[in-house]
Amino acid sequence: MSKIGGIKVDLEKFRPRTDLAVEAREMFVEENPEKKHELDGIIIKEYKKGEIKLTRVEIDEEGSSRVGKSAGKYITIESHRLRDLDRDFALEISSVLANEIKLLMDEHQIKKDAKCLVVGLGNGYVTPDALGPQAVNKVHVTSHLFQFQPELMSNDFRSVSAFTPGVMGLTGMETSDIIFGVVKKTNPDFIIVIDALAARSIERVNTTIQLSDTGINPGSGIGNNRKEVSEKTLGVPVFSIGIPTVVDAVTITNDTIDFILKHFGREMREGGRPARALAPSGMTFGERKIYSEEDLPDEQTRKTYMGIIGSLSIDEKRQLIREVLSPTGQNLMVTPKEVDEVIDHMSEIIALGINQCLHEAITIDNASQFIK
Repeated sequence: MSKIGGIKVDLEKFRPRTDLAVEAREMFVEENPEKKHELDGIIIKEYKKGEIKLTRVEIDEEGSSRVGKSAGKYITIESHRLRDLDRDFALEISSVLANEIKLLMDEHQIKKDAKCLVVGLGNGYVTPDALGPQAVNKVHVTSHLFQFQPELMSNDFRSVSAFTPGVMGLTGMETSDIIFGVVKKTNPDFIIVIDALAARSIERVNTTIQLSDTGINPGSGIGNNRKEVSEKTLGVPVFSIGIPTVVDAVTITNDTIDFILKHFGREMREGGRPARALAPSGMTFGERKIYSEEDLPDEQTRKTYMGIIGSLSIDEKRQLIREVLSPTGQNLMVTPKEVDEVIDHMSEIIALGINQCLHEAITIDNASQFIK
């Protein structure tokens, strides 16, 4: 229990929702600035290629207990150009995704002729949650051809099957139980699971792809935990691929306050007046503005603009907003208005990456021909 402006706030009761390992690590640093040395169990390597940022996070058992993420490898591929829905860029980033999946497969000693099962998690009737089902519909499946027409298949293809188990609200069954039954019957050598994720930052919605070898907990990002789908529960390596498609109202409110303060800070630093620089959203022109922590004004200035709220740390502010919204049922999960086009585009990127990774015959040059 902590005090914020003289008010007691339970920081443990209202935890930020995120499925991303990089955000879980950021949360730990924000909440425990004096314990940065305790991140020894987490190795982070960052790379930049053009407009694509690649982050590899490796968490051991010690680091797992600190950040609340399973021990293993997490790869995030980030670019704001994903929101442009550009076809050429989709092919470029799908090739990066394919390469990262291959690296994970090599580390787990997945053989060239190993059978793969692709599982699309989520509710196909709810657009922000339909990433998995839509991606599965675009994956190039071949297991039936290997079974009934093997003469048509070359060594450049591998046996791939795919299905969508639905959600408990529609099937009445645990998703992991359905997957377990299919795995038991079909005996794949490894599994790729696709799911929509939740983020705790507006900036990462529809701009980040996370790949992991730790499996997945369906619904964990929105507080609806189901049994995990992992190597521990299924007996074969499980690779998960996800894209954050939603954030909660707490995140939007918190980020908006930060954007306002950073906007004021930048305008003051550049000699302008904040009030003069504010304009209706429909009247803004030019390139997208990018704010950084350097744009935040000092604590006294923040307090002048926002009172007690302005003097709070990022974590305190987020927890206070959550404690206000959650009991009233106002902490809604929100997705961008163009979500239909986004899910169609993102599911195609994931399918392009999976197809290139699993089948040597499919390359960046002909990948589009194998999308259903």
